[in-house]
Order: sequence, then C-alpha cells, then structure tokens
Amino acid sequence: MMLRCFLLTMLKCLAAIPTLSPFATAMNRSLFRPTALATLTALCFLAPSSHAANVEESALRAHLALLSSDLFEGRGTGQRGGDLTMAYLETQAAVLGLQPANGKSFRQPLQLAGIKPLVAESSLQIQAQGQALKFAYGTDWVWNSRAPQTTLSFAQQLVFAGYGTLAPEERWDDFKGTDVRGKILIVLANDPQPTSAEPERFAGKAMTYYARRSYKFEEALKRGAQGVLVIYNEATVPSSWKAVSEHADNEQFMLPNSDTGLPMVGWLTENAARKLFAASGQHYDQLLLKAEQRDFTPVALTAQLQGDLMNKVRTISQDNIAALVPGTDPKLRDEVVIYSAHWDHLGKLEAKPGEAAKDLIFNGAVDNASGSAALLAMAKAAVQQPAKRSQLFLWLAAEEEGLLGSEYYASHPLFPLQKTAANLNLDTLNFVGRTKDIGVSGSERSDLGTLASQVATSMQLTLAPRRVDTQGYYFRSDHFSFAKAGIPAFSVGSGSQYVQNQETNSAKRAAYGQRYHEASDEYDASWDLSGMAQQAQFALNLGRAVADGEQMPKWKAGDVFGKVRGQ
Repeated sequence: MMLRCFLLTMLKCLAAIPTLSPFATAMNRSLFRPTALATLTALCFLAPSSHAANVEESALRAHLALLSSDLFEGRGTGQRGGDLTMAYLETQAAVLGLQPANGKSFRQPLQLAGIKPLVAESSLQIQAQGQALKFAYGTDWVWNSRAPQTTLSFAQQLVFAGYGTLAPEERWDDFKGTDVRGKILIVLANDPQPTSAEPERFAGKAMTYYARRSYKFEEALKRGAQGVLVIYNEATVPSSWKAVSEHADNEQFMLPNSDTGLPMVGWLTENAARKLFAASGQHYDQLLLKAEQRDFTPVALTAQLQGDLMNKVRTISQDNIAALVPGTDPKLRDEVVIYSAHWDHLGKLEAKPGEAAKDLIFNGAVDNASGSAALLAMAKAAVQQPAKRSQLFLWLAAEEEGLLGSEYYASHPLFPLQKTAANLNLDTLNFVGRTKDIGVSGSERSDLGTLASQVATSMQLTLAPRRVDTQGYYFRSDHFSFAKAGIPAFSVGSGSQYVQNQETNSAKRAAYGQRYHEASDEYDASWDLSGMAQQAQFALNLGRAVADGEQMPKWKAGDVFGKVRGQ
C-alpha cells in the first residue's frame, strides 16, 4: 500500500510537467503491471533523495533589481524605504505559498530606540591642560550616543586603555583593576597583534571578537565608563574614513533592553590622537608599543571631554520577516533550519544646508539586496520540495545597526534554540559570475563543514581555501548572533575561481571594495548573476542536507560556541 501511494504521488508530479504528461498518463494505465513497477521503482532509487529544487536566476534578478532601486530608498531602518521593504517581503512570502512563522503573521516586531545626535546644537570639546583642542567634527573626530536621552552633559577625564580588552584565555587584561567609572576611554581599533614569539596570539593576523567596536563598548559599559573613542586606523578598519564620517550623525538604533548604552561613542583620527597625546605630555608611538604588551596599564591623560551632547530620541518598531516551509516528517518537523539575510541597508541621507548636490540614496545592491533576493528565490524552490525538517526563511532587520534583528531573534526565537539545527546566512553575494569553488569560512567550526564538502562535491565545486580573516567577518554578520546562542552557523561565501574571465572577474570583485557602504553600490543590469544563483543553490542544497539529516549538526569539540549548547 505504501509503495502504491508513493507511485501515485510521483505520477501526479510527473503529470504536472507538461512535457511529461503523456508519459504519466500512459504509465497510469499500466501502473501496476509487474514490469512497470520494477522499472519505476529502479528509477526512483537512481534519483537523489535529498536534492533541493532549482533556484531560478530570473526570479533572483527581478527581486534584486527592485529591492535595490531608488523606489526602496536604500531600505533604511526607521525610514520609508524600510517600511516598503518589509511590506514587499511579507507580500512575496505569501505569494510564494510560505506559511507565517509567528502565529498568523510573517512579522516578528522588535522595538528600537532611535538616537540622532544634533551636532550643530551640541558643544562637545576636548580640553588638554586647560586648552581646548580644535577638533572639527567629521574631519578630526565623530561621535554619537547610545543612551536614549535628549541632553547629556560631560566633564570626564580621558584614559588611554590600550585595546580595551579583557581576554583571560589570552592572559590579557588592559585594565589591571583600574577604576574607569565615569571616564572616557581612548582605545585602539582591532586586537593585539601577533609577535614572532607568539604568532598565534589573538588568532594571529585574523580578527577576533575582541576587535569589534561592539565588544569594546560592552566591556566599557560593564566597567561604568561614560564613553569610548576608538582611534581610526585605515589598515585595520573595513570602512573608509569618508564612510565613517558621512554616517556618524545619522540616527543610531539599539535594542532598548540592552542596559541603555554608553552616553558617548565615536572615532578619533590618528592625527587627532597624536595631538591629544602630545597635549597631555604623552608620546603616541611609545604608548602604542606599550599597548602591545601584556604588562600594559591604563594611562590617565591630562585631558577632559567637556560640554553637552544633544540628541533627538524616538522609539520605533521594525520587523524581522519570518516565513516557513513546514517539514514533512512527523518526528522532525518541529526542528528547523534557518536561512537568513538582512533586509536593511544605510537608507537615504538628509540633504544638508549648503551642501553640493549628490546621490543621497545608499541602495545597497550587493549589501544586501543580493541576500534578500536570493532568499526569495530559494524560498520559491523550497516550497516546491519540502524537507523532513522545517525550513525558516528569515529576513532580518537592523543588521547595519549592530546585528539587532538577529540578536533579537536569538533571544526571542520562534522555534526553540535547542531544536534549531543550523543557520545559513547570506550577505553580500557574488555578482560577478559562476565559479568553480564556494566559500564556507566558519563552517569548519561544526559538522556543517563536512556537510558543506559533500554538497560542494555533488555540485562539482571545490571548497575555497580558508583565508585569514583579517577583517573579522565571522563576527560582523547575522550568523554570529546565532552562533553566540549555540546554533551551528556561518555565512555562505562567494567563490573566487571563476569559470570564465578569471583576471577580469577578479578585478570586478576587488573593485567592489570601493563601493562598500557607498552610494555607488547600485544594481547593474549587465551583471552576470549565474554565480549568485549558484551561491544561493549551494546554500539551499546544504540546508536541505541538514533538514533531511538523521541528526542535527554539532560544534567541533572545544569550540567556544559549542559550550553554549552544552556540547
């Protein structure tokens, strides 16, 4: 009886394909003849049992072109373009036949505090030994606030705190018990550098989580500091000073339940830092050398931050969009594989009085209309062929504001974390062309690495060689929020070995670095999206392998994220 039902179901599928309908009808007439049964059964077992449906490049392109158009105004958090994006994704999920994942809704609301610094109305300055340093906002330094208050007054001493890091496993403590309550910390970007004696300290040339500004802010907040100024170093900061300064006075967002936040955060150029240290009687280069040593202790500067910081404050609601393809296995359908991409970008800037005309819309075509569009194309394929476990397609809010949408989901999951098998994230996809390899950096931390290798082989792909993560990418995209919650997770990356035009395509990919977080990150109809469709197909195939697997992936022994899950 089970075989009969299986064969009837298969014939219905065959009949749905126009070119195969006559074949299916003929088969139906003689379905239960012994020879027909034997032949059809043999054909069934030749087909792969865990193969995802095809991701359509045309669908991906259509969504990408629209989401990155000026109509969506850069998909800014708290902006009209963001509202349009959420509505579009919600509507498309319904059209594709996905089910709402939050009860009867596709939306998972999260409340955000919006804080916009009013630079012209503020009076912040740094005084060293009684003299005001002439630092121009946007040229020498930039600042804003993480505390949702309209007026913040300062008269705080500045303290150089090295890298602002406490890392017991590295035997590293930049604070040495120093009381920094009420102080403004000056810290270095990145994390302590490797030496010839310790080439692997802090992961060698790779960035660790300690390199992230968010970590430095968290540590300073724990210690009662009133603010942090990070010294900008072009060699170790992914964004250009132009990009940093251009968006510094934009509205900043945060989850209001995250212990409020530091009253003042910002960047200080190296040139400004040199002037500050010299005015305080300190030698900048010598202090930098001391900061690379374990016996470093904080250095109190004879300087103060003084004045008022004025903010415009509001509370808004933004939504993660969550859509489900239910699993088919009665025992496994309560478990889930999550595919994610952030829908937001930097939005539309406000025109400033007297400023020359320029493009004010940061379309974010590659970052990350590409990932959002890919998820829609993948969802269309997944609906056609469900897996044993459920598959959740999750478009996350406010990634550019500090992974806020994924952080909120991880603390308010729609599926229990212990029943979440994996998170496969898509961020900044391949717009250049098809490749012979695929990027899986971060998968090696868990069983996802072995599965990724198997899926790559089935697609006649090789795994791209692991690269030294000098920019800390593992800690900068939404998968990191899931990893911190104990879920095996990584972002599926682009390959680099192009099927055609290797030199030309490599140059195109490298040139994107000049458009990252710039208004020039716009869609180009001439893009070859075969590589983007390939990347999306790999992610869907890998997710399908997880969804149909006998067991959920586990972290490798000793991995710090595995400890969260009790592994």
